[in-house]
Amino acid sequence: MNNWKISIKNLIHKPLYAFLSIFSLSISIGLLLGIQQLDTSMQNQFENGLGSIEMVVGAKGSPLQLVLSSVLHIDNPTGNIAYSEVVKMKKNPLVKEAVPISYGDNYNGNRIVGSTLGFAKMYSAELLEGREVEHAMEAVLGNDVAKKSGLKLGDTFVSSHGLTENSIEQHNESFKVVGIYKPTHKVIDRLIVTNLESIWDVHHHSEHEEAHDNHEHEEHESHEEHDLQEADTKEITSILVSFRNPMGLMTMPRNINTNTDMQAALPKYELERLFLFTGVGVKAISWIAYIILLISCVSIFIGLYKMVKERAYDLALMRTYGASNFQLFRIVGFEGILMVMASVVVGFLFSMVGLHFVIDLFKSQFQQDIALTFSTAQMLKTLLIVIAIAMLSIVLAIIPLLKMNISKILSDET
Repeated sequence: MNNWKISIKNLIHKPLYAFLSIFSLSISIGLLLGIQQLDTSMQNQFENGLGSIEMVVGAKGSPLQLVLSSVLHIDNPTGNIAYSEVVKMKKNPLVKEAVPISYGDNYNGNRIVGSTLGFAKMYSAELLEGREVEHAMEAVLGNDVAKKSGLKLGDTFVSSHGLTENSIEQHNESFKVVGIYKPTHKVIDRLIVTNLESIWDVHHHSEHEEAHDNHEHEEHESHEEHDLQEADTKEITSILVSFRNPMGLMTMPRNINTNTDMQAALPKYELERLFLFTGVGVKAISWIAYIILLISCVSIFIGLYKMVKERAYDLALMRTYGASNFQLFRIVGFEGILMVMASVVVGFLFSMVGLHFVIDLFKSQFQQDIALTFSTAQMLKTLLIVIAIAMLSIVLAIIPLLKMNISKILSDET
């Protein structure tokens, strides 16, 4: 019988010890691999979602909220700013692109964003079928929206007020689907893109109807006067900006924050700050996993050490029949190696199940589909640390074999 079969039989005879050792070690490995891959995937997803956006300009408030709401679309906006600010921004020689966006409605939980053709370019989005928006109340669907909703070219849908799904505050006007984007694995995949006129028209009609119901006795303005007033009071949610050179990035944010009633936020900087905070949680969970790892390895050491002591007579007898120390080492060592190998496999499966659970949670809560990004180097580093600690426990448990007094052990048993 070879050493592997002997080791397997030894583990079968100690099912509870083998299960607890493998389970605890698997939990630590699963936690380490899972939290590291989730952290890497989220950072890559958010950074990839920035596209070519280098600065966001919006209403005063939290700069992080401005970035999360206007770039990643997972928060509420800080307010509105005047559309005239876009014209001023485009005239700045440091600005390469200034793309206005306006939102506040949704369809089945998917945000409807009014913008210009430059919006899709910032995310390198290309059409899968159809065309871009040319007229008011036309829309192009992100790829995820098209798959989820089942809408096709030529279909119509009615938007609802707010950023979460509801059927109470539906607008009367219908959007017509004129295009669908290819998958980009960026935030635009889960957006419905239209033009600014569509957003203004929908909200203007809603406000007009409300005013009509509440103030029927008041006289209406003339059509020309109304259009003029509307042009002066048009608002947008924010402006997405890219620069021609680093000088704009260095000077414009400070100037906007100091000299205007708006705020400028730098997406990369704000996300780095966010990851600093989340990094504390990642480190805490990693330390917990390492503590579990040490406890697991100690249990493996105690189990193997106890086995060496309990079976000292059998091992000594094997020595008298010609077995070398190396052969005895293999019998004991293979038992530990089998547990480590099983733990690595089960731990990897734990991490995969946990990651998919968390990703589904993000998708349902924040409409954020995170693509898993595996860092091979990071995974290998973690596994090497786990294996090194486990192998150290195995070696320490085997050391008593070197000090084994065969004649004394055999004489004590007889």
